[in-house]
Amino acid sequence: MEAAESDAQRCNGSPSVGPNGVSQRTNGDQRLHRIRTVREEQGMSLRTAARQVGSNVTDAKDQEDETSDLRLSELYRWQAALAVPLSDLLQDPGTPLSRPVLERARMVRVMKTASAILELAPTVRVRRLAQMLVDQLVELMPELEEIGPWHSVGQRRNMDDYGRIVERRVSDELLQTPPLDTAD
Repeated sequence: MEAAESDAQRCNGSPSVGPNGVSQRTNGDQRLHRIRTVREEQGMSLRTAARQVGSNVTDAKDQEDETSDLRLSELYRWQAALAVPLSDLLQDPGTPLSRPVLERARMVRVMKTASAILELAPTVRVRRLAQMLVDQLVELMPELEEIGPWHSVGQRRNMDDYGRIVERRVSDELLQTPPLDTAD
């Protein structure tokens, strides 16, 4: 009975649930959203987006698929993570992103660059200029204050990202190798 229902759904183009619990369109041709396009335009990594959406990277990648039929609650999480109007995530892919979304994405990239210059400034003068630029960008768009620099190597992590593992100590006994038995 279930097989007949799933066959009927495939013929009608109805959504089915994928392996990660993400509803998938079975006709594959219909694009439902453009989450990946907006995320990439803003220069946000998939890992960062997944963390902000509250899922793992695999599920976030599945949700980003233009043909995945997301629940409204998932769309709202993506909308909050990307800080764009929901309509910009749902517009027809044939139309360009709205001007405010494109401008915000450009400002985010400029802020990341300015923050990276500030972080790596070789002299006091360059540091002052970079700080002035960062301050001016925040004045133009206050939400940029939370934007950090581009990642130079790997993923930057603060102490909250490491969690409780940093607080746990490994016993000395665990690190010592047991003596070899030579009494054979």
